[in-house]
Amino acid sequence: MADFVTRLVTWQKAHGRHDLPWQLSRDPYRVWLSEIMLQQTQVNTVMAYYQRFLERFPTVESLAVVAQEELMPYWAGLGYYARARNLHRCAQIIYQEFAGQFPSDPEVLQTLPGIGKSTANAIAAFCFDASTPIMDGNVKRVFTRYYGIAGTGSATEKQLWQQAYTNAQGRAGLGTYNQALMDLGSSICKRSKPLCNSCPLQQDCYAFTHNAQAELPTRKAKKAIPTRHCHMLVLQKGAQVFLQTRPSKGIWGGLLSLPEFIDAPELEQTLVAQGLAKGQSMAAFEHIFSHFRLIIQPQLVRLERSSREQTVDHYRVNGGEHEGEPITRIRQAKPSKIHSPTLSIHAPSAELVGDWYDLEQAEALALPAPVLKILQGVRDL
Repeated sequence: MADFVTRLVTWQKAHGRHDLPWQLSRDPYRVWLSEIMLQQTQVNTVMAYYQRFLERFPTVESLAVVAQEELMPYWAGLGYYARARNLHRCAQIIYQEFAGQFPSDPEVLQTLPGIGKSTANAIAAFCFDASTPIMDGNVKRVFTRYYGIAGTGSATEKQLWQQAYTNAQGRAGLGTYNQALMDLGSSICKRSKPLCNSCPLQQDCYAFTHNAQAELPTRKAKKAIPTRHCHMLVLQKGAQVFLQTRPSKGIWGGLLSLPEFIDAPELEQTLVAQGLAKGQSMAAFEHIFSHFRLIIQPQLVRLERSSREQTVDHYRVNGGEHEGEPITRIRQAKPSKIHSPTLSIHAPSAELVGDWYDLEQAEALALPAPVLKILQGVRDL
């Protein structure tokens, strides 16, 4: 019987994927971009983002020279936003320190932001014909089932990589083999209900022989996920809403978002200090991250424009104990096509600085999914 690698390569040529957009190029920039986007994200989701991203940033130079804020709208919705920040920093390093050329050595590639061993090996194999194996979720599933590798943690990870390098030893150009592993894992050796009767490895697969497909890969013990709470302020004036840019690090780093408060008293303190009405509570909802769940309570406050001079933004509180009182905000930025002048709110606990953005443009902005959900609810109201 043909060996493991040969069977996979033969299967891939007949049944694998050959028309994915990043497969049509050996350009390291395009392969790198696809590898980063595909981390924790399904191919079908990535396709549209990949094409749109390349239309705006067709080269590593075009990505390196823009501000990070310009990049984020093209990543919004893909999640795991640290990937986008690392992508931008990596592009800058390649442009500035490597003259815009990706290094071919996987060891050097691994020194760059956001590039781990598997991504570095994929770039080296697909673009430079290196004999370097990969190890993504699909590959791990194929290996654990075929070789009967059980367990979790660093020892299991080391064993998987050792097997990967054993398979690659003495073989030139592993691009097709690496692609075969990913294709088999995504289409045949699926997480649930694997299609074993269509698998070229079935005959001597450990999991098939021992009926252990459901037990492999070994699942990590589930940990209790803590619950956190926050309140988000939805300041609306007509068809616009007030947004601010989040800090570059942390959850949703660098994205536009609604002003966020730890609890209701902190939010109410800010509203009182600004002479704003309490507004109305929108329906609270849950957003689940990988390591905690967040209960979000949006608070909608609508501002009504008064007919005052144009150089200053004047609004009146609509409802509440301060109804009819003017609120003055000095403009600090020139209008753009999407958003209008900067508004500074000096709260007793924090200073909120941001801009007014058109609600109808929400989908085009770099917004976290829960914020977009809130703004869609505001439009429905």
